[in-house]
Amino acid sequence: MEKFNWNGKKVLVTGAGGFIGSHLAECLVKLGAKVRALVHYNSFGRWGWLDESDHKTDMEVILGDIADRDSVAGAVSGQEIVFHLAALIGIPYSYQAVNSYVQANILGTVNVLQAARQSNISCLVHTSTSETYGTAQYVPINEKHPAVGQSPYSATKIGADQIALSFQKSFSLPVKIARPFNTYGPRQSARAIIPAIIIQILNGKREINLGSLSPKRDFIYVKDTARGFIEIAESKSLIGEAANIGSGSEISIGNLAELIASLMGEKIEIAKDASRLRPDDSEVQRLCCDNTKLRQNSSWHPEYSLEKGLDETIKWFRANLKRYKADIYNV
Repeated sequence: MEKFNWNGKKVLVTGAGGFIGSHLAECLVKLGAKVRALVHYNSFGRWGWLDESDHKTDMEVILGDIADRDSVAGAVSGQEIVFHLAALIGIPYSYQAVNSYVQANILGTVNVLQAARQSNISCLVHTSTSETYGTAQYVPINEKHPAVGQSPYSATKIGADQIALSFQKSFSLPVKIARPFNTYGPRQSARAIIPAIIIQILNGKREINLGSLSPKRDFIYVKDTARGFIEIAESKSLIGEAANIGSGSEISIGNLAELIASLMGEKIEIAKDASRLRPDDSEVQRLCCDNTKLRQNSSWHPEYSLEKGLDETIKWFRANLKRYKADIYNV
């Protein structure tokens, strides 16, 4: 099969200053793409995690707002391929700021889709999330699993997914949907479970504050996720479809905490922190990925075991601990 050539391709990454977006933008630069990175406008001129990237001078970084039509149109103009990652993603904050999630995740996606229609792009990869499935009704979860919005965040992502698919059906826009499961690794927010555990241990705590311990998750290392996005874009199929990106295995939050502590050479006790609990009906109890579709339609497979990925993540957080506020729960 002929290898996809990224060299010189004009590629936009929205949300490029974020956790997954920054890793994806760097991967694309390494492949030879001409990357335009859209980061959220701020008065300090900061580029998010791209400020720290060794490849920032190899990208065209622009500041804008995904919820602003003109800003998005300018970013998309002249591009061949678009990776749309910009979104509000924190589930706890979605309980407090529903309108903001609708604006960013739904209206922002509409802006990207409309701009893509005007720019004659060859591929648009829209970012979904395993949270759109809700608690697993069967495992492993394939792309035919029903969508269930158990939080305002997941509901807005379901809406964005459906709008993206409707543009493919209505306007023949070459839309593909990447649906990553629980991605982790360097640069992740302290709000997420793996950084929350690591940061508390690194700060000398041996009684770790966590929410519910029973939910099970499928964790996928960020470099595997970024490669999944790229493989979805490269695939000659998958237009008008979603493809899961996940490891195919699951672990409970309680067992995850014990594994991280073991890898760090520490013994911990776990305390339940009520502020970290989701409402009962909103908690997704189980997620485990069926990645068959992506494997069958690309050469992708996970390269990182959970232990290998956690080792890399722990090393990064050791070196970057001062960047995080360890004494508060980041909603």
